[in-house]
Amino acid sequence: MKLWDHPMSENDLRQCFRIATGATLGFTISKIFGWDNGVFFTVTPMLLLGMVPVMSAHAARQLIAAAVVCALEVGLLGGYFGSHPFMMTMVVFVLFLGKFAAMSKGSLYLFGANSVISLSIMLHFASYDSTDLNDLIMSNFIANVLSVIIAYLMMFLIPDVEPRQPPPRPTEPKKSHRMRHEALMGSIIATLSFLVFQIFDLQDSMSAQATTLLLLFPMHWSGALGYARKRAMGTLMGVSFGIVAQLIMYNWSDLLLFVVPLLWIGSMIFSYMHVKESSGSGAGFGGLTTVGILFGQYLTPDGDLVFSALYRVSSVLFAIVVTLLITYMVHLLLNRFESTRFSQ
Repeated sequence: MKLWDHPMSENDLRQCFRIATGATLGFTISKIFGWDNGVFFTVTPMLLLGMVPVMSAHAARQLIAAAVVCALEVGLLGGYFGSHPFMMTMVVFVLFLGKFAAMSKGSLYLFGANSVISLSIMLHFASYDSTDLNDLIMSNFIANVLSVIIAYLMMFLIPDVEPRQPPPRPTEPKKSHRMRHEALMGSIIATLSFLVFQIFDLQDSMSAQATTLLLLFPMHWSGALGYARKRAMGTLMGVSFGIVAQLIMYNWSDLLLFVVPLLWIGSMIFSYMHVKESSGSGAGFGGLTTVGILFGQYLTPDGDLVFSALYRVSSVLFAIVVTLLITYMVHLLLNRFESTRFSQ
């Protein structure tokens, strides 16, 4: 498994600075204003700046549209189907099916990917009585809008030095049976993930929940298998950095003066790995999101980041193994039918 063999250009280095600075800025703003759900404000800029090297109006529309659609879906589902688990599951499956269908088409991949993550996490946390649903929805919406503003600000302050080559277009469009395979596989596994986290009351496993969804982003079995190894490696590296950061901060984790530089350094290290891989969601991206979740969600004055970091490792590795087993079984099942067979 080759990693970090992509030659770094000046544009790549500037993208690293944009990712690290944008994520740190989102985190800092949320802490200064005392906003809840700081993980949204930390991870969303990472996802946007990491997945979109050059910010565009098309990407901005997709991100904001995903926030609006998810807000409506979570609000309506919680109000109409919150006390009807079977109906809720059926509706969630249909919603996931639409999101993965958008991802499979390609042109709306960012909309689908952000919607899948936001919808799953928000629906899960909305089911707990301790969660303020309006605050959760508004936090996610504000985080998405703020991430778009931060992305444009980063492009203005740290622009590329030369125009980038557009990504290569596929030689031929996907066949309809492959698109059905990708959409059904993603929606089935995402729905099962939602059910498992609900049934077993896994309120403190956001990293594991996100991992079960991120494994589906390659949209096929072989891609999920390759990403699983990289995600496990990235999680271990991200957790290791989190533990070192906690040891450095000791009991000063409530002082932004200490926290912000450490978050920027960690984000910069994993942004560099992410860009060096040049493979979308790899080990560097896994480490980057792990650091974002640890700092954004679990770094509190009375919290224990070391315990949270160690718990992240065990839960993520378990989630990877189980998700891969289910993905392989669903892949085999869908391949038994011509209309949903995965092929080029």
